[in-house]
Amino acid sequence: VQLQASGGGLVQAGDSLRLSCAASGRTHIINKMGWYRQSPGRQRDLVAEIKPGGSTNYVDSVKGRFTISRDNDRNTAYLQMNSLKPEDTAVYYCFAAAGAGRESDWYNYWGQGTLVTVSS
Repeated sequence: VQLQASGGGLVQAGDSLRLSCAASGRTHIINKMGWYRQSPGRQRDLVAEIKPGGSTNYVDSVKGRFTISRDNDRNTAYLQMNSLKPEDTAVYYCFAAAGAGRESDWYNYWGQGTLVTVSS
């Protein structure tokens, strides 16, 4: 599985951005897709994820502002980020959890990081 991330950039607080993550290769084994983010000096944390059936999960800090969606025909996930805050500044990494069996057996594939910078 290969992931191609796009989007990101420099915006002002309150602005919006959309990230995309297009999967290719063995896409039929993909289960969850989503994004993690990492800011300097901090660990990489989950932002949002979406399962094939459409169920979603968000970190509390982005609930109500970010929306994750998925186009299964295009094997692409999207993260619409609204009302951005300076604390959203980070490198965002898309991922695809793939494999069979239990979720603990899935393997995470990663896209290249994309920088989101929100100025105050």
